Amino acid sequence: MLAGIALTLASLWYGQNHGLMPVEASSDAALVDGLFNTMMTIGTAIFLLVWGVLIICFLKFGRRAGDETDGPPIEGNIPLEIVWTAIPVVIVLILGVYSFDVYNTMGGFDPDAAGDPGVQVAMLSDSEAATPLIDAAHQKVEQHRPAHHQHMALGIGASPDEIGQAPDVTVNVLGLQYAWIFTYPDLGITSGELHLPVDKNARLNLKAQDVIHAFWLPEFRLKQDTIPGSESELRFTPKRVGDYPIVCAELCGPYHGAMGSRLYVQTPEDYDAWVKEQTPAPASDTTAADLEKLMQGDRSNAEYLAPIATQIGLNAKTLEQLHPHLMPSLPDVPGTKQALINSDSPSA
Repeated sequence: MLAGIALTLASLWYGQNHGLMPVEASSDAALVDGLFNTMMTIGTAIFLLVWGVLIICFLKFGRRAGDETDGPPIEGNIPLEIVWTAIPVVIVLILGVYSFDVYNTMGGFDPDAAGDPGVQVAMLSDSEAATPLIDAAHQKVEQHRPAHHQHMALGIGASPDEIGQAPDVTVNVLGLQYAWIFTYPDLGITSGELHLPVDKNARLNLKAQDVIHAFWLPEFRLKQDTIPGSESELRFTPKRVGDYPIVCAELCGPYHGAMGSRLYVQTPEDYDAWVKEQTPAPASDTTAADLEKLMQGDRSNAEYLAPIATQIGLNAKTLEQLHPHLMPSLPDVPGTKQALINSDSPSA
């Protein structure tokens, strides 16, 4: 009995104090961590129990020096085999129910939400793949597909108590080899970084242009595949101001390891300031000859990119954030691609 109490207390302590998870940065992270801590508690108990029994048996029933006799001819123990088969079955069932409840609470499964206007619905064709298109200014992402059938969007969306509520911030996320592009349709902003205000509900509409990618936010306990021809969604509320990595968790090509970006959770004041900085500048009368002239000489990255950004309606900082592999999809503005090639900015 004392051994069982000690094992239980040790498992409960380690299950809550393992220190394996990163900081919690969203309201949903506590749900995922609760499930993970439960699995760690159970796993620790099983580990201690199995190794404890092995060590005791080794010390108590090991062959003694000079003992050359055979051990007892034990063929099996049916009650014992039933017990050690039933216990894992019960554990798996409990964890399955628990994990489904967490997934459902986070909005990952709601069969009644297909007709709800607050839920993203992907229009998929049984015979033709969707083709995402980026316009010249990278201001929006469109998908043209025949509407033969409707399927609910993949992903973790609004929790049951948020169904039908409009998010505070909506961002369209496009994954392509090897970068993430973030478009704010309500603000007319496109960026190579994701900026969100703290304590505001955010909805990310995820799409892929070429191959399968996986949008992973470790500190937010969120990961969702982006699949060509389909739509997926993440909806969450950032709770901690900070700078967090955005990782592609799906092998998507030879430069998969370099496909990353940053998520900046900011105070409302800092977020509003960033929005003002990213507001596209009005179109100018800069000609191609002027652009080529500006490309000559020793100039900084900002000086190189400023006239090009004005020509296509973007902020120069936005161009510096985009990955060089995006250059084939940029509009045909004379000197644009060469300017990005010449840029030695670490973030270019």
